Amino acid sequence: MQTPDEALATATANGDREAFAALLARHYDRVFALAFRLTGARAEAEDLTQDICCDLPSKLRSYRQDARFTTWLYRVTVNAAHDRRRRMATRARASDGWGDWEVNRRAGIAEAAESQDWLSATMARLSPELRDTVALTLGEDLSQRETAEVLGVSEGTIAWRMSEVKRRLREMARAEGML
Repeated sequence: MQTPDEALATATANGDREAFAALLARHYDRVFALAFRLTGARAEAEDLTQDICCDLPSKLRSYRQDARFTTWLYRVTVNAAHDRRRRMATRARASDGWGDWEVNRRAGIAEAAESQDWLSATMARLSPELRDTVALTLGEDLSQRETAEVLGVSEGTIAWRMSEVKRRLREMARAEGML
């Protein structure tokens, strides 16, 4: 019989390395997949996933089992992605005006973004809230109720966000002559 995630989480919080290894083996791919959907870049998703895994033992001390472990883990992943975005935005603002190096770096980023497929590029233009909602609802196949629980918003907000995503994707497709 497989040990429940919640029991492994409690054991990990108490220093059990084997329990931690079991949790990682069970959920690493799930965390990486969500991190990839949230960041849109493999290298960034790998870094984010590693950061989450390194911080997980200490974060588990605050896990109260109010929600399923996977719901809590999704929340940890979304929060880590938000923190990373804020840090990157701060760094980007700090680096403005660094001359040719910065111009070339941004040009490289723009070229890389153009090489993505249309949907990935379009998703990147959505707000972080809409992108997070799509990543959890469609990418992780969570129900709107589960997504609402992970993001800490109402189920109605998730329904509105998904409707908004569809509307914006249609508008972008029309503007680019795809519809």
